[in-house]
Amino acid sequence: MAHLSLRVSEQEKKFISEYAKMHGLDMSEVLKEAFFEKVEDELDLKAIAAYEQNKDGEEHSSFDDVAVALGLEDVL
Repeated sequence: MAHLSLRVSEQEKKFISEYAKMHGLDMSEVLKEAFFEKVEDELDLKAIAAYEQNKDGEEHSSFDDVAVALGLEDVL
């Protein structure tokens, strides 16, 4: 497994350490999780923006409208 170093202030280190303890994780796990969540959020936002730009007059229905159209409103 690769190793990375990260420079933080003593105050930042303490904050990260306390947060990690609160969630039963070590600092590496906390930082890795935060990084990948941030990347995932950014990719989601880019996908939404791309969808919004390319929807070209498509019709969209709510879940409830689809359930009614399929006769499933009483089942769901």
